[in-house]
Amino acid sequence: MKQHLKHILALLLLGVQSTTAKAANHIAEYRLDEQTVYAIPVSRSRVTTISFPGPISAIDAANVTSDPKIPGLFQIAHTKGSYFLSVRALVERATTNINIRWNKKTYVIELIESSSPLYSVIFQDDTDADIRPASAGVTPSRLMALLDKAKAYPLLKEYHADAVAQVEYMNSRNNPRVLDYEDYEVQLDEVFRFNPEDTLIFRILLRNKTNQPIQYRPDGFSLRVGERTYPQSISDASGTIPPNGEAPAYFAVTGTPNGGRNNLSLKNDFTVLLDRVETNAPPQPAQPESKPSQ
Repeated sequence: MKQHLKHILALLLLGVQSTTAKAANHIAEYRLDEQTVYAIPVSRSRVTTISFPGPISAIDAANVTSDPKIPGLFQIAHTKGSYFLSVRALVERATTNINIRWNKKTYVIELIESSSPLYSVIFQDDTDADIRPASAGVTPSRLMALLDKAKAYPLLKEYHADAVAQVEYMNSRNNPRVLDYEDYEVQLDEVFRFNPEDTLIFRILLRNKTNQPIQYRPDGFSLRVGERTYPQSISDASGTIPPNGEAPAYFAVTGTPNGGRNNLSLKNDFTVLLDRVETNAPPQPAQPESKPSQ
């Protein structure tokens, strides 16, 4: 059994190494949405500059300092009335959030210490022109490698921790978010974020509350965050939820629909939509109601 596991891990690592993407683009540009938590990776040895469309009214932050002599997780520099602020991490694996007040709205940014930082983050107002597309796309083979890596995460974490050191991970099985669609439910169990590829991978559990099988498009997942919807980039799903049964599924979201970066934090309230296949009606994504888990 051990030899079999080692063989699987060796194949996975070989696949990940053989499909390693080019260095991530260090400049991100995307639209402002007050209902989204933005994850911004920053370095201890580099400076990340975050720019807004106009003068920043206020900044609220925890565990940050503007004086390098005062302890903190992050160092921040901002001049009152300016359009931008600069941030640097001071502690390995540190995380915190800063809330930025601009144009009478509050925008939430999650800072994450990372060895793959962004150097410049440019926020555009929602009325501005389309954001600049990402400089390079993520190939299907790379997405397959990320999906395999997410599935093997527990084994990789135990035997090859360096292979997943930069993967952001959230396990919510003990207190999952459950979306109720009347005759079926979607339960969010695990979320992975691969920052260089700007890709989120979800492990979900689909639960049928009827005595009839429920059909859905296995390639029809999408993710809603605030008022924005992101179509899937890859999935691994059967397309069927058995009667009074459960079915696991994986799907990924990469970037934004127009080719930019989404930089979505794992701390967002995610809503999963799937295309239900009806016998006598065209497939339509249902609109869920959130409910606490039992």
